[in-house]
Amino acid sequence: MRFALDVCALIKKLPRDEPGPTVKRQLARSSTGLAFNYRASCRARSHKEFTSKIGVVAEEADEAQGWLEFIEAATLIYDPSLKRLVIESTELTKIASASYGTARAKEREERGRRRAERQCRSSRERDADAV
Repeated sequence: MRFALDVCALIKKLPRDEPGPTVKRQLARSSTGLAFNYRASCRARSHKEFTSKIGVVAEEADEAQGWLEFIEAATLIYDPSLKRLVIESTELTKIASASYGTARAKEREERGRRRAERQCRSSRERDADAV
């Protein structure tokens, strides 16, 4: 949440003429989306729901990072907090992406385990029918 609040403070300093308003809107959406989708992922009712939400968090973090890098590259503003927010967004993107990868791997692992259990059950049932 702190990242989103810091970004909202930064976007107030963006210029009123284009591309300022577009960047403001997009960056506000991605940074707050990151915060609130992370919050939702923490309250997920299933592992599948968690995986879905953390995937959205990774996408929003990447988008926020992109917009912050755009502000920096286009020199839309000079603000000491911009560099810190670019670094923080990069870290958040890495963390969320790694979490998403781990969650997906665990889902694949679980699917494989369930498939093996079904095969074992059907094999035992065939053996029982043969007797």
